[in-house]
Amino acid sequence: MALIDSLARVSDGARIADDVFVGPFCTVGPDVVLEAGVKLHSHVNVQGATTIGARTEVYPFASLGTPPQSVHYKGERTELVIGADCLIREHATANIGTAGGTGVTRIGEHCMMMTGSHVGHDCTVGNHVIFANNAVLGGHVEVGDHVFLGGQCAVHQFTRIGAQAMISGLTGVREDVIPYGFALGQAARLVGLNTIGMKRRGFSRTELHAARAAYRDLFFGEGVFEERVAKLRVKAETSEFARIIIDFIDAGVKRPLCQPSRAVAGEA
Repeated sequence: MALIDSLARVSDGARIADDVFVGPFCTVGPDVVLEAGVKLHSHVNVQGATTIGARTEVYPFASLGTPPQSVHYKGERTELVIGADCLIREHATANIGTAGGTGVTRIGEHCMMMTGSHVGHDCTVGNHVIFANNAVLGGHVEVGDHVFLGGQCAVHQFTRIGAQAMISGLTGVREDVIPYGFALGQAARLVGLNTIGMKRRGFSRTELHAARAAYRDLFFGEGVFEERVAKLRVKAETSEFARIIIDFIDAGVKRPLCQPSRAVAGEA
């Protein structure tokens, strides 16, 4: 049986698994689903058509499933889906989607949202993503698996962050960041690859060398950018890293591609 504090307010209609914990002064709306093992500490607000995956833990003053921050939202039913085994810390926020977008805001499994972080409407966040304190995503942002978002970074709406990338703290991202990329700056520029994160996840020396080669070929090879992309496309037939980067480029339709700073030309 779920353990619901007498000072919590859980609406009729909310679907709550038997072993869920809901702490004092939490509010849970009628369309909320809390899966097995979810723990809401005190003062958590969960509203809208929000599903929180198994064993996810939410800390005080987090607010999940509230309406999107869009002047076009007219109260239509949209969703927020949070995966299993996530950790959502104090004052973190995530909004439901919009009818003009996908209609669903998605956060994957094993993600960590530190204090004050925000996921805007219609975002798609992969698995094992870490939001440092006050990292924020505008609407419609796509974030791949194993991405690290540094403290107080801000990602412009419709921007994509490729898998395994790292965004430095205090960085403003307005352009798509390739998989494995490392971006920093008030107007973000690539300064190489996220080799620290890749090493932590067990990439071999050979794999790191292949990733660096693909990076250099794309940004510092001979010819104009379109010619370098064409050359990398050929290399993608034999290089997994080249293929992943080419697939990311081919899928882009909303934002330009983040480029390296001239100050770090040739580095990876």
